[in-house]
This record gives sequence, C-alpha cells and structure tokens, in this order.
Amino acid sequence: MPKITERDRLADLEQRQRKIIQEIEETRKAVRGKYAAIVPELEVEAFTEREFRELISLAIKAGPAAALGALKARPHRPS
Repeated sequence: MPKITERDRLADLEQRQRKIIQEIEETRKAVRGKYAAIVPELEVEAFTEREFRELISLAIKAGPAAALGALKARPHRPS
C-alpha cells in the first residue's frame, strides 16, 4: 500500500473540515428552527419587535442561568 503524502493528507483533512463545518451550520439552523417554533405559542404582543429582539439578545449574552435567575427574581406583572 503506497504511503499517503503530506499534501494528500492535508487535502483530505481540509475536505473533511469543510464537511464538518457544513454539518455544524445545518445543525445550528435546525436547532434555531426548533426554538423559533416555540415563539408562536408565546404571548409576545406586549413587546415591540425591537424590545423582543433586545430581550432575547440580552438573555443569550447573559447565559441561561443568569437570565432565568434575574427574571425569576422580578415580581410578576398582573395577568
């Protein structure tokens, strides 16, 4: 069996890397799609689009534990 050259090995690794990057992006889109499917079930009408976007963005930046802790500590608004 012929020994694989470093150039061939590098080309193979780069091809596998491109495939993995593509799989990551496809999986990321699928996960985001599942989360987006939750939104129609929520009462978001009280928010402007800008407020909703900022709320989600800040929650993501803070991380799940910090965001949930901060929101749970706040008093609930009357229904």
